[in-house]
Amino acid sequence: MTTVAPTPESPHPGMGFRQFVIFVAMMMATNALAIDSMLPALPSIGVDLGIDTANHIQLVITAYLLGFGAAQIIYGTLADRYGRRPVLLFGLSLYTVASLGAVFAGTFETMLTVRILQGVGAAAIRILAITIVRDCYAGRQMARVMSLVFIVFLAVPIVAPSVGQLIVLFAPWRGIFLVLCLMGAVLITWTLLRLPETLHPEDRSPLSMAGIRHAFGVVFSNRVTVGYMLAMTMAMGCLFSFVSSAEQIFTDTFQLGPTFTLIFAGIACSMGLSSLVNARIVERLGMRRVSHAALIGFLLTALLHAWIVLAGGENLITFSLIQAGMMFFFGLMVSNFNAMAMEPVGHVAGTASSSLGFVSTVGGALLSFLVGQSFDGTTLPLTVGFALLSFFALCFVLIAERGRLFHAHGAAGLGHPHHAEEMMEE
Repeated sequence: MTTVAPTPESPHPGMGFRQFVIFVAMMMATNALAIDSMLPALPSIGVDLGIDTANHIQLVITAYLLGFGAAQIIYGTLADRYGRRPVLLFGLSLYTVASLGAVFAGTFETMLTVRILQGVGAAAIRILAITIVRDCYAGRQMARVMSLVFIVFLAVPIVAPSVGQLIVLFAPWRGIFLVLCLMGAVLITWTLLRLPETLHPEDRSPLSMAGIRHAFGVVFSNRVTVGYMLAMTMAMGCLFSFVSSAEQIFTDTFQLGPTFTLIFAGIACSMGLSSLVNARIVERLGMRRVSHAALIGFLLTALLHAWIVLAGGENLITFSLIQAGMMFFFGLMVSNFNAMAMEPVGHVAGTASSSLGFVSTVGGALLSFLVGQSFDGTTLPLTVGFALLSFFALCFVLIAERGRLFHAHGAAGLGHPHHAEEMMEE
């Protein structure tokens, strides 16, 4: 395909707006699918690969998340130098090959290795998805695009566990990885045929230590970016904790069988609904009003849930309803936190996106590992973890906004004069 430079009138000339949103959503969905479709297969994987400690099966999820998070730190710099398409194609190729490798994994160690590599490939896909959106849009329009992307992206956790369950009912669990391999191949073809290079020529950065230090300096010296980056880390720690512990909680604590995927899907539906709501209200109310209110709701709900568990009132109904409510608040937070973290540093979008992904994913994975390994047959470790992490998320938001919620702190320290006007819209 002939590369066509993006312009304000046609920011992604290789495809229309709807196709662009679906394409970016599918890119981000590769990550969710690689995590959530595993849940019903974890017991079978554990048996086949000789895992004798129940909590250790969570490492199939954690290994992927660590590879996914750690590799993100390098992709932004490479994408700012060499362009978005070649880096994206590399990530998609590695994801596809690693998925195929998991099909043939014969030991637990081999599985963890290919899961790490699969995460490393998915890291490029995630970084480039956000970076490409930032190349093409800004301000509340960017938040709207991200919300529309998250509608499709969050639909994946709704169906992924059921798809995984369907596969393990009629085929070995290795079939799940074959599906991931095919998905990667489809995205490679789509990228080659339809995606133009979205990096603006004037934003191409030289690959030099001075340039790298400057780009990371811009990102990590911006209080708004760092504050929301750390708040995202706390939020992702909550999400990963739930995902890592979900199969054990539903099957061990509440004695559910394969039908737990239906309840998991219902909880995930609340996240998709909240993203749809966010897409409709964020341009009118602003990212801060929506996300800050959601964060407070998330914290209060977590505290209520912890109190119910400690009082002995926890059951399947209370757990499912409260988790659905918390995931609704989560959906209102994450896309806006991400957009606000990226907004002041759009001129180094690749580095900013990789830094945000690295910190929030690795940090979230490590936090979720601590919560998940504390599983004791009850929901108490998870609920207490949610309460603590959401409290710290609120603290980081207050630091980012100089103690002021629901409104922008002002344009100072935005990192690039061009973006001051965009931030002041809030």
